[in-house]
Amino acid sequence: MIAHLRGRLFSKQPGQAIVEAGGVGYDVVISIPTFTSLPAEGAEVSLHIHTQVREDLLALFGFLDLKEKRLFERLITVSGVGPKLAVTILSGLNPEMTVAAIRGQDHATLTRIPGVGKKLAERLVVELKDKLEDMAVAPAAVVSAGPAGEDVLSALVNLGYQRPAAQKAIETAIGKEKALGQEFDALFRAALKIIR
Repeated sequence: MIAHLRGRLFSKQPGQAIVEAGGVGYDVVISIPTFTSLPAEGAEVSLHIHTQVREDLLALFGFLDLKEKRLFERLITVSGVGPKLAVTILSGLNPEMTVAAIRGQDHATLTRIPGVGKKLAERLVVELKDKLEDMAVAPAAVVSAGPAGEDVLSALVNLGYQRPAAQKAIETAIGKEKALGQEFDALFRAALKIIR
């Protein structure tokens, strides 16, 4: 089994990276967070790998962050969640938010991810909520971003912005001006300017 891969990043695009190691180009499926964190093409890269072997397929799933790989491996233990859907889940929510949504039984957040319906969200919670204690983190920064933070996050997500991007925009806006966390309208406008 391939568990780790280091080599030259031959090419990258959302969902896929080709890493050349020892003269061989390895086609690796990646999540959006891993894609956005990859160095420029031609640079050296090191990925944690999950190898999937089936009769008709040998697939590599790569992660820059070991925590993301561990969460991926727990997600695929849930019935109905294959490796591709697990990558979609990790692309829709960062690992901390995924763990928080599952442990907090937040079905609404989970069903915002493409491919995750109500029944699957319930199954994720039932099968994983007690298996993620070691991956729990402090609440997301938006929660402590003042009373308006969660409302603005919800509004941006409802407008179609990706949750991680919306959260980063809110954190950036509050980082520039702390008082924004107290007022919905001002924080919403500031975050909207940043996210666009």
